[in-house]
Amino acid sequence: MLIFGLRTVAHRLGVLTLLCRNCGNTAAQVLSRRVTKFSLFFIPLFPVRTRYDMQCTFCGISSTVSKDEANRLAVH
Repeated sequence: MLIFGLRTVAHRLGVLTLLCRNCGNTAAQVLSRRVTKFSLFFIPLFPVRTRYDMQCTFCGISSTVSKDEANRLAVH
């Protein structure tokens, strides 16, 4: 019997004060990286997908950003 699956872990890259794309308010935006890994017998082996997200703390909407934009924002 084989036990396999996917597990996603979120890593917070930083909190930025920016203009929200949805509500238009200047609020804290949480920048995070979500890594989904393939696991075998509950041991994560290799990454399957990496996604970068920004979430507005005012309205709560989450939007996906590109890797280049996330790296640029993480420097600030």
